[in-house]
Amino acid sequence: MTYIITDPCVGTCDTACVEVCPVDCIHGPDDPEGAGEEAKDPDFDATGKQLYINPEECIDCGACEPECPVDAIYDEEEVPEEYSANIAPNYEFFGQEAPE
Repeated sequence: MTYIITDPCVGTCDTACVEVCPVDCIHGPDDPEGAGEEAKDPDFDATGKQLYINPEECIDCGACEPECPVDAIYDEEEVPEEYSANIAPNYEFFGQEAPE
């Protein structure tokens, strides 16, 4: 499985999760290959944007989850109902299809 970044990340784009990921699978908010680099720019405007975890690259280690300062990261199987709509966009950001 994978981890999913949910709504609390929107407008934050904190890159603490990016820094601890051992396989560099966290990308965005605009570049699906960028490893969150644009979010590290001091002039970056995070309004309406978030980071994403590439499901094909994620090794399900969970290192990112405790680092998120806004508690936006969940194991895909444990995403709260209120954030379930965030699952498909996480896959779609990378041109992938979410499992049913």
